[in-house]
Amino acid sequence: MKIQDIMTKTVDWIAPDMVLKDAAQKMKEDDVGFLPIGEDDKLIGMLTDRDIVLNCIAEGKNPAQLTAKEAMHEGVCYLLEDQSVEEAADNMARNKVRRMPVLNRDKRLVGVVSLGDIAACGEQDCAGRALEEIAKAA
Repeated sequence: MKIQDIMTKTVDWIAPDMVLKDAAQKMKEDDVGFLPIGEDDKLIGMLTDRDIVLNCIAEGKNPAQLTAKEAMHEGVCYLLEDQSVEEAADNMARNKVRRMPVLNRDKRLVGVVSLGDIAACGEQDCAGRALEEIAKAA
């Protein structure tokens, strides 16, 4: 089974200059824990709820002034839509993440996939192995 068969295809991204307060509100409205950050039609980063807490709130910074680009974590891990579900789970385990953006071969954002998606499609063993790796101390 391919990632494109199980991914969530409706995914919004935010601009790098969006303030964290607005990004957090969008996460709440969309009921998600992360948002892709795009600039000039390219994925440049990811912002997680954890990034907001650790890189803003815990540092005593103002979420109405700090931008998504200033708080996002460095490096963009992603999957390609034509990769297998098993490859996706392995990639998530290796990068210690529970969800990843999905790009097409033109490097355009086309969706997002989570360990929950992998488990729900009948690949509980893959999802379980990935979660076990993710949960190990780095």
